[in-house]
Amino acid sequence: MVYMVQKFSEENNSYSVDTSEVTDQHVISYEVERDLTPLILSNCQYQVHQGGETSQEFDLEKIQRQISSRFLQGKPRLTLKGIPTLVYRHDWDYEHLFLSIKNKMAQNPLTNSAISAIRGQLQSYSDACEALSMIEVTLRFLSTAGGDPGMDLNVYIQDVLQMGDQTALISKVLDRCQLRHVIALWQFLSAHKSEQRLRLKKELFREVDVKYKEDLSPQHARLLRTFLNEAGLDAFLLELHEMIVLKLRGPQAESSFNPRWRLKETLVSYMETKESDVLPEVDSQFPEEILMSNCISVWKAAATRKQDRQMR
Repeated sequence: MVYMVQKFSEENNSYSVDTSEVTDQHVISYEVERDLTPLILSNCQYQVHQGGETSQEFDLEKIQRQISSRFLQGKPRLTLKGIPTLVYRHDWDYEHLFLSIKNKMAQNPLTNSAISAIRGQLQSYSDACEALSMIEVTLRFLSTAGGDPGMDLNVYIQDVLQMGDQTALISKVLDRCQLRHVIALWQFLSAHKSEQRLRLKKELFREVDVKYKEDLSPQHARLLRTFLNEAGLDAFLLELHEMIVLKLRGPQAESSFNPRWRLKETLVSYMETKESDVLPEVDSQFPEEILMSNCISVWKAAATRKQDRQMR
């Protein structure tokens, strides 16, 4: 806005200020009722027409000149030097965030009891979204500043980030975790949110190319059912979901994760690359015939199977 005023008014006295040096006199400050409303009304003319009807005419050019001279002219442009660049959460590179956090502080997995307790508390889709949103903001800050891995997550959010407005339910959920669990918590909450979307019959993995969404053949579906009946589903769902979210979104996915590759070998290789323990049942029992092109169908089938077990 300041730049446009300088451009069209042909001011020669423009200047810039670093964000770290900004003072009150540098910023545009006004109150609508005190400053803008009187200015606008002073440039408004009323006309009474035949029949008693009235109309208003505003001198827009004069209003523009007065706003420009009173609030905008003489203000500096702010440089971005020294201020973090903000990006939409959708565009965050989570792998980069995770690597940065791991370089600053130790990370540990969540215990099975903690996962069960958190899942039991986050029964609704909205609760899952709220909890995940809170963790995503926390990840962003921790990737830049780091922290004490032993600090309670709630303490960090409330005292360090000054975000104490979460609901009592979310506070209770996070109360089980410390900063050393933040990546594992993101992995769980991200998958849990997708499970809730599946339950509500909402669209899943919108950003993933259709080449990874092929239906299973009847034969492969039978092989998968045999595997799902014998395997533990929680860890499998978490790891497969993470690979889908981190690796298969965007137009460049196919160059690194060919849809014609075997899903088993690709998932095992992915887990080895990030130095996670390879799931024994995947390594030994997952059907060799199923390909990456079926990975979305596989995840949905496993999540549906898990929900069926929980309903019994």
